[in-house]
Amino acid sequence: MGLDHQAIARKLMKARELQSLTLEVVSAATGIPSDRISMVESVQSKPSGDEVLILANFYRHDFRDFLDDTRPAPFEQTDILYRRHGDAFTPQDRRAIQEFLFLCEIESSLEAELGVSTEPFAFTPQGTHYKSHGEPAARALRSLLGYAANAIPRDVYEDFRRIGMHVFRRRLANSDISGLYIEHPVAGHCILVNFEEDVYRQRFSVSHEAAHAIFDSSDAVVVTYRKGASRYKEGDLKEIRANRFASCYLMPPELLPRVSQWTAEQATNWAQKLRVSTMALSFALREAGLVEESTAKTIRSVKVPNAEKIDPEAPADLNDKQRARREALLERGLSDYYVGLCFEAHQRGLISAGRLSEALLADHVETREISVLYGRAINNGA
Repeated sequence: MGLDHQAIARKLMKARELQSLTLEVVSAATGIPSDRISMVESVQSKPSGDEVLILANFYRHDFRDFLDDTRPAPFEQTDILYRRHGDAFTPQDRRAIQEFLFLCEIESSLEAELGVSTEPFAFTPQGTHYKSHGEPAARALRSLLGYAANAIPRDVYEDFRRIGMHVFRRRLANSDISGLYIEHPVAGHCILVNFEEDVYRQRFSVSHEAAHAIFDSSDAVVVTYRKGASRYKEGDLKEIRANRFASCYLMPPELLPRVSQWTAEQATNWAQKLRVSTMALSFALREAGLVEESTAKTIRSVKVPNAEKIDPEAPADLNDKQRARREALLERGLSDYYVGLCFEAHQRGLISAGRLSEALLADHVETREISVLYGRAINNGA
């Protein structure tokens, strides 16, 4: 059976429109004339194989999304996302989200090829009181991962990857969005955390989105807005449940400090010890009945200095230049874990140097720079 060129044209146009890209922008980036792209999209001309590959790479899709009708629908989740929340995403953010999904699919594929194992986690909530689901789910996951009752999670990104979630951080233009969850038809649970947020807030956000993966995967997509944003819905039961899960995962009630009189120094010290924001700490203490609201306000009025906050993917043993470079990669979605998978797959001969660059969203020069930063080799003959 031959290729369905009408379907190919429809998918190519859909990929462009979902990212709010003009023909001129695509042409400038790919070198394919805009009138040629228009003719392909309107089925006035058939695309060449090279044109499909070039456009698929630019749109951050597997080329098979356009040629193979047996693959899961490539645009279903983003369609749902933009129907529900379209005006919240700039063209820049739409591009970022497509790159995020592209990375999730590659990560899933590399994990399978490299034989990376995960520890499946499922939790069945009891009763209809949503908020009460969060704490037992957090306890169950901490137990599965081997945390003692008084243990503080250090690398929560690694924790959620261990149970099969794809976790990426990416700077979004819309600072009202703290994160989102997408159930991808190929990759499964996909979590994006806005790198625009404070380092410790990101820890809470990834835990919050993990709760949506655990409880709300049937929704297909979930977008979380920061408290106070115009789209934030006070009293949303699913958001309350996710917040409770995140709080109990990072700060189990038995781990919370019993302090007779809180000072600014104690607030910052405990927030730093738990690696949470003073706001998250104040709400957890208030929920546990350990402080009055007046004290909670005092606690959240102080902040841990940004320079003192610890990011597990930008460790202290890096020099300033190395850390800045790591952070620049993180805000584009390139986690340490993902970069490591890519180089491991390349070292084993599973992907070529060209495919390595595609996976890293980089040209060959930047790929070389990343390899030096991570102390990895590139086999140009692969």
